[in-house]
Amino acid sequence: MSEQKQWQKMTAEERLESRIQGFLNPRNANFENPEAQAAYQGRVNRLIDAIQLKKKPDRIPVYPLLTFLPAHLAGITYQDAMYDYGKTMAAWRKYVYEYEPDAYAGPFLAISGKLLDIIQYKMYRWPGRGVSERAPYQCVEGEYMKAEEYDDLINDPSDFFLRTYLPRIIGGFAGFKKLRPFSEIIEITSLAQNLIYLGMPEVQETLETLIVAGKEAMAWLMELLSFETEVRNRGFVSGAGGMSGAPFDVLGDTLRGTHAIMMDMYRRPEKILQAVERLVPILIRRGVKGANATGNPLITLPLHKGADSFMSDAQFQKFYWPTLKKVILGLIEEGCVPMPFAEGSYNLRLKYLAELPPGKTAWFFDQTDMVKAKEAIGDRICLIGNVPSSLMISAEPRKVEEYCQHLIEKAGQGGGFIMANGSALDEAKPENLRAMIEYTKKNGQYKQ
Repeated sequence: MSEQKQWQKMTAEERLESRIQGFLNPRNANFENPEAQAAYQGRVNRLIDAIQLKKKPDRIPVYPLLTFLPAHLAGITYQDAMYDYGKTMAAWRKYVYEYEPDAYAGPFLAISGKLLDIIQYKMYRWPGRGVSERAPYQCVEGEYMKAEEYDDLINDPSDFFLRTYLPRIIGGFAGFKKLRPFSEIIEITSLAQNLIYLGMPEVQETLETLIVAGKEAMAWLMELLSFETEVRNRGFVSGAGGMSGAPFDVLGDTLRGTHAIMMDMYRRPEKILQAVERLVPILIRRGVKGANATGNPLITLPLHKGADSFMSDAQFQKFYWPTLKKVILGLIEEGCVPMPFAEGSYNLRLKYLAELPPGKTAWFFDQTDMVKAKEAIGDRICLIGNVPSSLMISAEPRKVEEYCQHLIEKAGQGGGFIMANGSALDEAKPENLRAMIEYTKKNGQYKQ
């Protein structure tokens, strides 16, 4: 029986166990010594035990959330981190080996600036390109999908992205506006009349650009894989095996934009509902592919527009939660561990999270009241967070430790808690980062 057929016959529990075993015992791993292997497996088990709400005689894991922080700690600019791959990997190695977190956020978050230059990416400004060399990413919101194009997205997402959306946000894709839908190539008689567009100068220029971009992307990937292999073989664990997200955020962040999606909730609600449903299988597939490629079942889902301050409870219940829940359950069915990152406050959303199966997800919380979260969902969901980034950047280590102790006592009772900062860090005092990690390792015993 083929592996695919075997997988299809497995239950969700069996798939999860298979992925966890693969996570614990990575293929082609070459640990530098038995101690490194034991450290690696100990960190994986610590994370999985917390996520599955197990009460173990071990401590609370600590997982600092970051973007450009290793570059800041290493004294290089964020622009360096995006354009000099050697400096990037050296900065992340220094961070991992010096601070020894239970899980780390890898350098994949420092996207290749060379690649973005080649393809002429328009949706973001990044260090040295539109913002200071020491400034983080800035999204350039726009109505990149027009109101009248909902049906194009719903009917054929791949065609819409290829011929309409991507040419708008990526200059290097401009030639694809000239193509005809590939779904029209049905019989031999339709070949020439469709493929002739590949001979157009604009299309060929795009194809040539993508070849160059592909080579640069591969060069960046090889550096990334070299880093990931090295730190794993020395006993360290990546906290992210793949990425997914909320269907509403795909619409509101990168297609319609904030202003337009807010208007759409009143002007064309049915189109939103059709579109988010169409995006569910795409986002499940995205997460699963990441887990398959990395051998790591932990899937991060950054959540943006579901926060308390963005939409009403009725709007959340109608537009946001149903399809996000479907994505989460779809990932669980495939043996993955969804780890949504609830940016902002989710105090009003906790009742919905209680609908999820126990011990299957872990939620990063930014500004959510962790005491309320523990009371509402602590018996079902592993809580992650939420040391304020303001403390990490400007306070004294003692204040960081005091907040960590508060979380240990209030959120760590009975298991199901991972220590982290509330929002991803681009900078922090080194002594405060060390305080969060070391204090948790020393004092983070689960309260029974």
